Formats: sequence, structure tokens, C-alpha cells
Amino acid sequence: MTNSHPTDVKDLEIKNHKCFFVGGVKKNIDNKEIAKGTMYVEQFTPKNHKKNLKIIFIHGGGQTGVGFLGTSDGRRGWVHDFLLAGFEVFVVDQPGRGRSGYSSRLYGDYIDRELDIDDCERRFTSMKDLGNWPQAKYHSQWPDKGRRGDKYFEQFLASQVNTMSDRIEIEKMSRVALAELLDLIGPAFVLGHSQGGPFCWLAGDVRPKKILGLLAIEPNGPPFYNVAYGGHKQSHLKNSKTDKKRTGDKEWYITASDHDRPGGITYLPLTFEPPLRENESLTAELDTSPTKEDLVQCYLQKEPARKLINLQNLPILILSAEASYHAPYDHGTSNFLKQAGVEHDFIRLEDNKIHGNGHMMMLEKNNHQIADFLLEWMQSKI
Repeated sequence: MTNSHPTDVKDLEIKNHKCFFVGGVKKNIDNKEIAKGTMYVEQFTPKNHKKNLKIIFIHGGGQTGVGFLGTSDGRRGWVHDFLLAGFEVFVVDQPGRGRSGYSSRLYGDYIDRELDIDDCERRFTSMKDLGNWPQAKYHSQWPDKGRRGDKYFEQFLASQVNTMSDRIEIEKMSRVALAELLDLIGPAFVLGHSQGGPFCWLAGDVRPKKILGLLAIEPNGPPFYNVAYGGHKQSHLKNSKTDKKRTGDKEWYITASDHDRPGGITYLPLTFEPPLRENESLTAELDTSPTKEDLVQCYLQKEPARKLINLQNLPILILSAEASYHAPYDHGTSNFLKQAGVEHDFIRLEDNKIHGNGHMMMLEKNNHQIADFLLEWMQSKI
């Protein structure tokens, strides 16, 4: 699995390429039977497919699966790296997104991600100049200045799409679709990014015996409560109340006053032991363990902590980039899993001599170097 990116993509030979849909629940609307929650899947099988090597790619908020197919500056994406390494690849569009289709009657309100240019520049492409968290100054891997009017920024902005506001419903539909997909294709690695990162936990929870490994690339977080930096409320935090500081907050951020993720690291409850009763949520408590000044003081379960029994014994990676807005709080997700009895690897790219990346690392100049790192981690777990 080391030959992941030859200099010429002509070395990649595709044996099969097809698309299909999974998931969905029949609903009767206006006397019509409609399937709600179907998920588009695009399948790539390389000629050099290595038996039993499969991976599912799940995009984040405001995105579709296209973000894994190519970069804003026209280079090939992570899909090609994994195909060249012998993986059969399955790229999804989340229900209610992209080629999975959208209906306001079925999916309700959306967040207008493609209209929030300020937020896009600040969080994704030009954080070195505009970022308001301590690590933002290290960003160096976006292919241009990342500002409106720049060629590659405009390509990225064009890829942004609306995201359903109802995060619980997204997770419900995606859990059904991922279970069906894993039943269909057999054991696979699952890679989820950002808003799609917690889908790793959903997939592992609902089909633990079908998981080769979970790769959570800067998964949605931190546990329980969102945070806002420097007084700027990001578009994906529009429902979070961040009007006053909470105990433990440092000068440069504010923690939301209400739960955003009742399940701690998900919006839906996972399978805990002891189990949660119907309509019961976890109780959050500030983690008072000392943290560095540039890290968020995150929350954990109130002890005694319930255990995530279905995620135990699965190979799990949480990956965080040096300059990303996730860098201050991804440790919180790691600590939540640790407290819940889930062994895993929490890795920061900069600790492995991969520097300057932001949240959209799969689109940045060194995206192939990061793909190689992921492939090496996976090789160690097979």
C-alpha cells in the first residue's frame, strides 16, 4: 500500500465504476409514496484491487463526495490515492445532499453554506489572515491566498452546498443508509470528515462486525457543546447560544450554553452500557484536567461514565491538522472516547512532520502526503 500516488494518474486502471442508492424509508406525502433518506453511492473498483480492502468516504457539512475526487486547483483527490493503493472505494453523498436529492417537504430548513463567504474564508481557506483561534497562524497549504476572487477559492466556494439544519435527522437517515451499505459490501474502513466524522461512530455502533477501521478526520465536536472563536459565530453554529462565557472558557472562545450534541460526540444516542433510557441524555461535566493555553477546556460525561461497548476493540483514528479550527478541541473527542472505554489513536499531523494544514486538508497542496499517512496507519491495523 505504499505506491499511492505515481507521478502520472494514467497508472490508475479502473476495473469497474458504478453508482447506486442505499437507505431510505417510505413516506406518504400528498398521497404519493416517497423514499426519504436515500443515500447516493459511487463505487470505484481498481484493476489492482486487493481482496477485502474497501473504504467508504463520507464528506462533511456544506460538501458532497466531490471533495474526495479532486482538488480546487485541479489535482486528483484522496479517492485516487486509495484506488492506486488497491482499495475499492465507495464515495457517498449524504441523504438530502448532492445527488442524494433534496426536497423541502422531506428535509426541512437548510443552512445556506454557499452564501457565507466570510465564514468560508475564515474557517477553510484563509485562516492565516482571518482565523481567530491560536493555531490559525500556522496555515500554509491552501493553493492560493484563499480569498474571494482567487481562482482556487472560487472553485472551492462553488463546491459548497446547503446543509440540513436538523442534525438529528441527518444522523438518523445516515445510520440506516450506512448499515445497509455495509451489509451490501461487507467489511470496510469508514472515513468521515467534519460533520460526517461522527458517522464513523454511527457506522461502528450499528455494524461493529463490518468495520475494518474508523478514520475520523477532524470529526464534528467538541463533545456536547459547540464553541465560537473571537466573537464570530460560524454558519454551522447558528442555533448555538454563545452569548456569555461559561466556567472554564478562556479569553479567545465562548462555549455554547445549551447542549448541541446530546449524545456527547453525536446528536443521536449511541449504544452505551449501562444503556440510556428512552428520552434520556448523557450528563455533561467540565473536564477540569489542565490544558495548554491554546486548547479548549472541553466536557466529558459526568462520572461514572457509560461505556461505548460497540466501539470497543475497533481500530480507530482521530486525525487533527495543525492550523485547523478543530486543532483547539479535537482532543476533547479523544478524551470522550477514552472515558467511554474506547482505545484509539489520536494523532496531530504536526507531530508527524506534516505542517500547515487546515480543516480541508484533502484539498490542500500536500493532500497526497496525508493520504500516504492514512494508508500507513491502515496498513498497521490490517
